[in-house]
Amino acid sequence: MPLPQPTLIQQLRWLLRGRGWQSAPKTQKSHFDKVDVESRVIETNRPITDLDVPDADIVMATWWETAEWVAKLSPRKGTKVYFFPHYEAFDNVPQGRVEATWRLPMHKIAVAQWLADIARNEYGDLSVSLVPPTVDTKQFYDPQSRLGQPRGKQSVPTVGMYYTRTPWKGCDIALKAFSLAAQKIPNLRLVAFGSGDSPPSYLPLPPGTEYNQEPTQEQLREFYSKCDA
Repeated sequence: MPLPQPTLIQQLRWLLRGRGWQSAPKTQKSHFDKVDVESRVIETNRPITDLDVPDADIVMATWWETAEWVAKLSPRKGTKVYFFPHYEAFDNVPQGRVEATWRLPMHKIAVAQWLADIARNEYGDLSVSLVPPTVDTKQFYDPQSRLGQPRGKQSVPTVGMYYTRTPWKGCDIALKAFSLAAQKIPNLRLVAFGSGDSPPSYLPLPPGTEYNQEPTQEQLREFYSKCDA
């Protein structure tokens, strides 16, 4: 669906945090763009209803707001499943509604043990499935290993990281960790990639950082291969 426009309160919060006035979000790229799977984009940012969803065996929610929508769908749309990529306890979301979705009678799938623990210990859900993310080794691999050679270290010690301005991703912590490590390894090099524009002044990358904006999947493999950490 189209991304929602920032509210005035959100804009004021960003201004107070030094992030400046944010432009209207652009349509995001999708993991389905290059996959031979039918996908539909609704005309505006609104709840999903029965009219938007085909009859199916399973219907999955992937975010607290979609969990509210899925809970209201008819049984014809499939068995309801709630996929947890994160615990969305953020400042800009209604915490009470988030917590209510974790109590919905849907089978839960967690990508990490700490999420499964929250579901079980805080919400009493004992039927959570733990399904950690995996790597496609046909797409991501070390070229040296493919040649039967052991992976070696880089000529210059190199650290790689994902750069993002999203606060809860912890980019500021990663940059601080790099600066501490660089004090002991003077020639330590940083390479980073991100999906946004150039890094802003309030979250700068160290001088000499190689920054890759929106790399392709093939470029990502090369990016990972030249990192020691």
